[in-house]
This record gives sequence, C-alpha cells and structure tokens, in this order.
Amino acid sequence: MAIRKIIQLGDEHLRKICEPVSEINKETLDLIQDLKDTLYSVDGVGLAAPQIAVNKKVVFIDLRDGSKPLILINPKIVKQEGKEEGYEGCLSYVGYEGLVERPKKVVVESLNENGENMRYEASGLLARCFCHEIDHLDGVMYVDKAIEMYELVDEEEEK
Repeated sequence: MAIRKIIQLGDEHLRKICEPVSEINKETLDLIQDLKDTLYSVDGVGLAAPQIAVNKKVVFIDLRDGSKPLILINPKIVKQEGKEEGYEGCLSYVGYEGLVERPKKVVVESLNENGENMRYEASGLLARCFCHEIDHLDGVMYVDKAIEMYELVDEEEEK
C-alpha cells in the first residue's frame, strides 16, 4: 500500500489511548500493509499504528531474525513475570536510546489479521518489543519509563 511518515515525540497521536479494532475489514488490512511497508523502509523491529498517526490498536513486529513476523490486533499483556533492564530505541524518537526495565517474560493475547485469537509467550527481545509496542497503544513512550537516556552520536560526524 504505502510507506507512511513515522511521527515523532511531541505529536499528539503518540499520547492518545488507541481505539480497539471492532472489525477486521479492508481499512484494517490496509493499515496492516502500511505498517509493514513503513517498518520495512527503516531499521526497526516493531511499529504501532499511532506511530503513523492512526489511533487504532494494531501492531506489526518483525525481529528480522528469521522468525515469523507478527500482526497484533487489540493486544493485551495477560501475564508477566520477572524484571530485567535493557536498552531500547524508538522510531518515533530517533537518535536516542534509553535503559528501560521490562518484564522478563510476558504472555500476550491478540487477534491476527484473520480475526483468530492468538496467544504468545515471549521472553528476551520479543517480550521487550511486545511491551514497547503495546505501550504505544496506551499513549506511553519508552522515554516515560527510562531509567537513563542517551543521545546516540555518529562517530563519523565527530571526526
């Protein structure tokens, strides 16, 4: 469909609580395709609908590690355990990363693009990605949870 502009921190869409998807129709499928096209045009592993200025509960994740890409519609974290700190960046806050505490393991329930109920158990990067993207659907950015923030500096530019 289309590569959409990824909005940046400060845009009001990123702070709104998203509406659930009530029907998986052409509009929903077009949104999913736009999320895919947009994510594949940049260097990232997840993209939530509000990041392209659509306040719907839809997320696309591709860890780009050979695992199957995931489409999450109306996702919810239904179980979490443990805690671990890790670094995160965001396509809506380019040039920065932060140290964020997240659950070590999560269980997420959602619909897929066919309207089927899905349940995912995740740890590591996928668990972190689930938490990060689902936060976007609730108007929460990782910077709100960051213990420390760092500006990324291009070493070539410094020379």
